[in-house]
Order: sequence, then structure tokens, then C-alpha cells
Amino acid sequence: MTTIYDVAKAANVSPKTVSRVLNGDLPVKDETRAAVEQAIAQLGYVPSSAARTMRSQRSGLIGLVTGGISVSPLWTQMSGLPEIFIVQGIQRRMESSGKTLLISDTGGRSERVPHLLRTFTEHRVEGLIYVASHHQQVELPELPPNARLVLVNCFDDRGTPAVLPDDREGQRRLVRDVIARGHTRIAYLTLSPTLIATILRTEGYRAALTEAGIVFDPDLVGVGEDSPGDPSSAGMSREVARLMSLAEPPTAICCGNDQLAMRLYGVLRSSGYDVPRQVSVAGFDDFRLITETLFPPLTTAELPYVAMGERGAERLLSLIGRSDPGRTDPDRIAGDVMWRESVLERPRRR
Repeated sequence: MTTIYDVAKAANVSPKTVSRVLNGDLPVKDETRAAVEQAIAQLGYVPSSAARTMRSQRSGLIGLVTGGISVSPLWTQMSGLPEIFIVQGIQRRMESSGKTLLISDTGGRSERVPHLLRTFTEHRVEGLIYVASHHQQVELPELPPNARLVLVNCFDDRGTPAVLPDDREGQRRLVRDVIARGHTRIAYLTLSPTLIATILRTEGYRAALTEAGIVFDPDLVGVGEDSPGDPSSAGMSREVARLMSLAEPPTAICCGNDQLAMRLYGVLRSSGYDVPRQVSVAGFDDFRLITETLFPPLTTAELPYVAMGERGAERLLSLIGRSDPGRTDPDRIAGDVMWRESVLERPRRR
């Protein structure tokens, strides 16, 4: 293996001069630099990043633990969009900062997370990011005191810096805009009640009604799936039948995610209802494989995964640069309402 001494001998300079050229920390004459660079190219010399890390205490490496690679890109269970979109946002921001992102996938096995985090710390990464599959509370192992960790799409009870989707605000904005189109009887079919997103989005739904002066009707809220990620439509069919049999049935139905909305299209049409002329439908996530291929295209609230990834990377970089004030409150990122043709504007009541 070629060493720095071989390069120095070929360029007829000292090893210290070669080091100066490689690190760019001290001035070197142009002709000397050219001779060193030519020797490096001819000998195929590759500098030791490990040695450089030991000298500078900076590896330039960021460790990312995720399950977004091992899952199918069509995976929609619970969160709607896979973690891979968060990873893309992280990668985009890290690339612009000059850091190198090392990605390790859990293979769908959460028990591997502690081992992967420890492995990254052993390899002297400057910081760590853990990306969860959906908005949830996590419990991660203790890391060395100097380890810098940011959580994305999850949080813990230790106050670890975290970036979360603003589920409450996203649902509030969506329902507000549906109300603005003249709807006052708006139903909500939720995901599993055990999910944090369901709790927050239901709060957002109620907040939009309150802001518009519409009295909350508990009969308009139902669970759209029998269990988390359940692909069947049996439970939804029962709920739709109940909703449409009310004395004053809804004119619009919001769904816990776009996958539920897709199934709702089928349930409504099989029951003889036209979307959106008789019943308007809205989703949540903006999973475009669904929203842009349904007919009519689906109005939905965006889950801003790419923006969450970018913000997670920015927060970690500020921790590394010691410019973060050390706050423990999470960053909450709200997405936009993506307005399409599945919600029909209705005449407003006097």
C-alpha cells in the first residue's frame, strides 16, 4: 500500500509538505503542490481518513438509522409515506454541508436499533439521526455523554432534540379549507385510536370546527379501520352506512390518511354515492401514488417528510457546531393543504 512517504519520495519533498498539500492548512508553492498532486495521481495514494480523524477529532461522518430502505416504496401502513422521503431530506441537507451520511437499515427489526447506534458511535461519527416509521414515542439506549442525537418522526421522555409532523395543525388547516367551501356537516374517519397522529389530528378537526362556530357532533367521528394498518373495508363500510343514515348526513368525509380515502371511494361508490357530487372526500399524507391517480384526484393534507428530514439535519448540524441553544422542545413541521377535485364547493347557507 502506498504511503505518504512514498509520495514524498516521488515528489522530492518532505512528508510534512505532502501533509500540508493534503490538509491545506499551510501555504505551499504552486510548483511544489503540482509535484505532490502528480505523485499522488501516479501512485494512486489514498489518504487515511482514520488518521485525519484522530488528529482533528472531526470525522465528517453522520450516522443515520432507519427502516426506510428495507420496506417497499409502496408501503403505506400507518404513516402513509415511507421513511425514505425523510432520508432524502436529510441527505440533501448533509450533502450541502459537506458531511458524509452513513445509512444503516434496521431490516424491519426494531431490536437492531441499539446495536446500530452503538456501532456508529464506535466509528466516531460526529452525530446521529434516528428516523421512526411513524409518529411515536421511542425508548433508545443510553449513548456516550458526548454523542449528539436527533430524532425524526419520533420523540422520547429524555428531551432528546426531535422533529415531528404537526398533525394537529395539518388537520386543522384541511378542515378549515373544507369549511371554507361551504361544508358544515363534516365527518372524520380516523386511523387506529391508539396512534398519536389520530389523537392530534382529531384535536385539529375539532379546533377547525370551533373556529368556524360549528358545534362538534360526536356522531360524525368514526374509526375507519378495524386495526392499525388493516387493509379490509369491513369496518369502514359499517361506519359509512351509519354516517349516511344520520338525520343530517355529512356532505364531506375526511380520512385519517390517503389509503383510507382510497378505500372510502370504493365503499361510497358501491353504495351508490357519487364522489364528489353527493359526498366530498379528503385524505391526509399526500401520497401521490394515490392522490394523483384517484378519480377525481384527492384533496389532502401534506405530511412534510422531506422538510422534516431537512430540519432534522439542520438541528444536528447546529448541535455539532455548538450553535444550538440546547432546547428540548421538538420542532413541529406542518404541511400544506393540497387542493384537488375530490371536495365540491357547496352554496353557503344564509
